[in-house]
Amino acid sequence: MVVKNLGNGFFDAAHQGAKEAANQLGDVDIIYTGPTTPNAEGQIEIINSLISQKVDAIVISANDPNAIVPIAKKAMQRGIKVLSFDSGLAPEGRLMQLNPSNAGLIGLKQLQMASDAIGGAGEIAILSASAQATNQNIWIGVMKDELAKRPEFAQLKLVSTVYGDDQSDKSYREAVGLLRSNPNLKVIISPSTVGINAAAKAVVDEHLVGKVYVTGLGLPSEMAGHVQSGAVKEFAIWNPIDLGYAVTYAAYAFVKENPSAKPGGTLELGRMGPVVIDANGEAALAPPFVYHKENVVKFSKIF
Repeated sequence: MVVKNLGNGFFDAAHQGAKEAANQLGDVDIIYTGPTTPNAEGQIEIINSLISQKVDAIVISANDPNAIVPIAKKAMQRGIKVLSFDSGLAPEGRLMQLNPSNAGLIGLKQLQMASDAIGGAGEIAILSASAQATNQNIWIGVMKDELAKRPEFAQLKLVSTVYGDDQSDKSYREAVGLLRSNPNLKVIISPSTVGINAAAKAVVDEHLVGKVYVTGLGLPSEMAGHVQSGAVKEFAIWNPIDLGYAVTYAAYAFVKENPSAKPGGTLELGRMGPVVIDANGEAALAPPFVYHKENVVKFSKIF
């Protein structure tokens, strides 16, 4: 399992799920690894090392969808099954991409939470991860499409999209910049677990709790305090434990050459049940789950 970066609570939880699946499957060893900072170069070096270790499968959440393709192809030429999860590789670099949810549901959910926080009218901004992050860009595209076409969002105005590169300090600076340069801003949406945490801290530090709300995709363990402070009314995320668990089952099916491990096939992913692989080699788990003051403390003890 090659993650975007080590020390990231989302991927630590995915690792927990992978270990659970490995225990159930019985003949699987998980090597959990990733660069210290989220970049493609670090992931390329790690995959090179895994090729020389002759692993059977690599599951990766990609920092760049295209830069990692050549090394992923090299791995597949050596007989290693390469799957991506969370943030996908371009199709030619992997056998399957496991999406935590589908892009339409994720983009729409974030807009609905933003709209609900401010009664459906006002200026909103987006604080994303890197400008190359596959999943973030797809969700932002969905949000822009939904803003343009849905009458319930007609009074929301997207004023800015900025990038914090999934780094806490940069995300914080970008959030402060948004707050200071847009005095009428009502919501910051961050589809990044690092960004949403940094943005909520910025709202508190700038004394804007109750005037500006933060929503997006976050980890309950990191966001519980922000929900209690009032900077965040609600946020969403799929369960990364389930994601790590499911992608381990999927990789196992490919290694064992399960006849359903192909576009059009249906894979049984243990306790997560079946997923259908579409013509592009992609499958989706479930809609994102919403957290708020009634449930966030319970989930914050898990991930």
